[in-house]
Amino acid sequence: MKWNQHPGGILAALLSAAALGMTCNAFAQPAQEGLTVQEEGDSVWIRHDGRTLLRYRFGEVPFKPYVQEWFSPKGVNILRDAPADHKHHHALMFAISVDGVNFWEEKDAPGTQAHRGLSAVHTGRTGDVAYASLTEQLDWIAPPTGAVLLHETRTIRVYDTPPPEAALLTWESRFEVPAGKEKAVLGGSHYFGLGMRFVESMDTVGEFAVPQGALGEIVRGDEHLTAAPWCAYTAPAGGHSVTVALFGDPGNVRHPPLWFTMKEHFAYIAATLNLWREPLEVASGTPLVLRYGAALWDGTTDAQRIESTYRRWLELSAPPKQ
Repeated sequence: MKWNQHPGGILAALLSAAALGMTCNAFAQPAQEGLTVQEEGDSVWIRHDGRTLLRYRFGEVPFKPYVQEWFSPKGVNILRDAPADHKHHHALMFAISVDGVNFWEEKDAPGTQAHRGLSAVHTGRTGDVAYASLTEQLDWIAPPTGAVLLHETRTIRVYDTPPPEAALLTWESRFEVPAGKEKAVLGGSHYFGLGMRFVESMDTVGEFAVPQGALGEIVRGDEHLTAAPWCAYTAPAGGHSVTVALFGDPGNVRHPPLWFTMKEHFAYIAATLNLWREPLEVASGTPLVLRYGAALWDGTTDAQRIESTYRRWLELSAPPKQ
């Protein structure tokens, strides 16, 4: 059983919450230099002095939790949730196929990333930088049997980088094969992975950037796959240009990421593992950890600044040394 499914686990969680100063009906944390993180209804909200930095939605979602809103230092949200052309595009989301079950498109008996509970919601510091963080437990479930294909522990961490620096976050997913199951096979289309759909003003008119300058292989139309440690996109939002970059962690399997990019019909970027050509096995007893970063600037940002921020993110997101 999960911690939130067992009476003893519930009591332990409540005692832990009380020790941390959390409310019993919702996780909440006192400010860490103006940062707050709180569960409210179907979402976790991260704010700085009352200004929303990020909203993570886990409730009232039929198939997958995701980051629904993410704001630039000037307060511009760049994420678009469930647009009419692709209802299954949920802002910033992670989805692939597992054992042949599709967790990306939400049709024809899709899989479900089932929220099982929030095991930690807190603020803290890493070096000289304050952060706010949430950790969620999920089960990846296959229809129609309800079989659990994977357990996931997902952590979203937002760093307090004051304007005019970039908004900065980490997305980390730890996958484990359930007890009694030998392995899970990850696969899917060439765009499956950690994907980001942008607000409408950013569609068709922006420019992608990678360290080596040129995008890589064309798959179809203007869809490219490019191997690089980071990939950025600059386009208009909120009345001015913004630049968003996604980062891959060198500790990830198959680093650097293979970035899927497109902008012909709408703008999209995804960090992929080349699963469409090379499925990946996760063995029982050997967890798979994937860690990605994202940065968001107001204005146009050059490659040197993106690279510098990428290096800074690597320092901030590095797991503690054993």
